[in-house]
Amino acid sequence: MLVYTQMIEAPEDKGKFQRVYDRYLGLMLHTARRVLGDGRDAEDAVQEAFLAIAKNISKISDPACNKTRSYVVTIVENKAIDIYRARRRKPAEPLNEETAGIPFRVEGNALADAIARLPARYRELILLKYADGYTDRELTHMLGLSYSGVRSLDTRAKKQLKKLLEEEGIDV
Repeated sequence: MLVYTQMIEAPEDKGKFQRVYDRYLGLMLHTARRVLGDGRDAEDAVQEAFLAIAKNISKISDPACNKTRSYVVTIVENKAIDIYRARRRKPAEPLNEETAGIPFRVEGNALADAIARLPARYRELILLKYADGYTDRELTHMLGLSYSGVRSLDTRAKKQLKKLLEEEGIDV
């Protein structure tokens, strides 16, 4: 909020912006989520919308009127659509499970050696979930995957770990 009000020079406009912010924040978040579906992207859209509103606060006469409500909703919808389009233009990066992840090495322990030989993405999931205790929901945000993606990655990681342990002669 402070960032927005620092952009505004006139004290009466600062008060007007505060009233717009308090009155329409929930509506703007709801509108952005409806367009984007993702809470983090919706928050970004609302933030960009408030920046635009702060730049044009002098154009708002009454924060409580329907004209202001329409103006605010239109701005947040446009910002959300911009984010949606940018997200669609960005090519999806293929999952590379060999990329660097959490370094891990313990000598003399068959399980630790097998975990260390896992592909980086599998090793990262195994360590975060089973050694550090993160839940699947927490891992969705950390790894940038959907819930089902985390579950699938977990299944594949455990299957690969089991295979490596069996190669070492350890019955799992």
